[in-house]
Amino acid sequence: MTTEHPFAPYVRILGKGPTLSRPLSFEESKTAAGMILQGEVEPVQLGAFLCLLRVKTETPDEVAGFVAAAREAVAATGTPPKADLDWSSYAGKSRQLPWFLLSALLLAQNGVRVFMQGPEDHTAGRLYSRAALAALGIPSAKSLAEAGQHLDQRNFAFMALEHLSPGLNKMLGLKPLLGLRTPLHTIGRMLNPLQAPAAMVSVFHPFYRGVHQQAAAKLGDQRLAVFKGEGGEAERRPEKPCQLQLLLAGEMSEEEWPAILPESAQPHDLGMDPARLKALWDGSLDDSYAQATVTGTAAIALRVLGKAGSPAEAQKLAEEMWAKRDKNKIY
Repeated sequence: MTTEHPFAPYVRILGKGPTLSRPLSFEESKTAAGMILQGEVEPVQLGAFLCLLRVKTETPDEVAGFVAAAREAVAATGTPPKADLDWSSYAGKSRQLPWFLLSALLLAQNGVRVFMQGPEDHTAGRLYSRAALAALGIPSAKSLAEAGQHLDQRNFAFMALEHLSPGLNKMLGLKPLLGLRTPLHTIGRMLNPLQAPAAMVSVFHPFYRGVHQQAAAKLGDQRLAVFKGEGGEAERRPEKPCQLQLLLAGEMSEEEWPAILPESAQPHDLGMDPARLKALWDGSLDDSYAQATVTGTAAIALRVLGKAGSPAEAQKLAEEMWAKRDKNKIY
């Protein structure tokens, strides 16, 4: 090949060395992401591009540009249904059950339309949301239209990334081949494909709280809660204080929420039996840690939704919702 490939300049921007390389601008990142999602990039270019982004860590402009292109690609596949809250779920759980699923379902039972999105199983030894929801009898939508039906019927829908954005899903699956976490773990969490007015986002590394917050502001998002959740999921650890980065009505802020329970070493759940999720919901399981996780996580969602003006008010409302839940109907 004698003519330079159209994608080569974007690899070159990132890879010219310690003095000449630089981050991508928002527009450069959006254009590059669009080319990737449209299949206009050679595999060797994609691998180099993703690794270069990973080595230097993504900037807010780079994340925002990639997310903007991904949102446009999803919107082109059909009319997105209406949701009140986007809840990304990308990590899977290995030490504790995904109690945050009950937080989302509690909100749904109280009239909040919750859309959850994330990948199928991509790392061995983790319980992913799709599988845990299936164990509860909750189906996964395979199209935007089906997700809309689920939201209309029960105020909750889950859609796997492979159906939502095959291009992003393919990139996410490159981790075993590259040996590195790809930027898709950052970008996917920000996807909010239905353009819900509020979003719940979690991080593995505290540094990324600010990246997500700034990227969301760049995109014009209005309401976002981002925090370091248990196992990388948007799930509060009730025995720890929680540092929360927020967008509220488009304004960036930060709050530190106090621990709900006394700090103690919570043992790993060696069984990881998703049947315990239903048992907690119907009251046949008494587990103070799990219950505090559910209400504490729901409280964060209520705060970002604008239904509570303070952490204490949000926690009180979440506990009232939990006490009044319909134990016979989880979905």
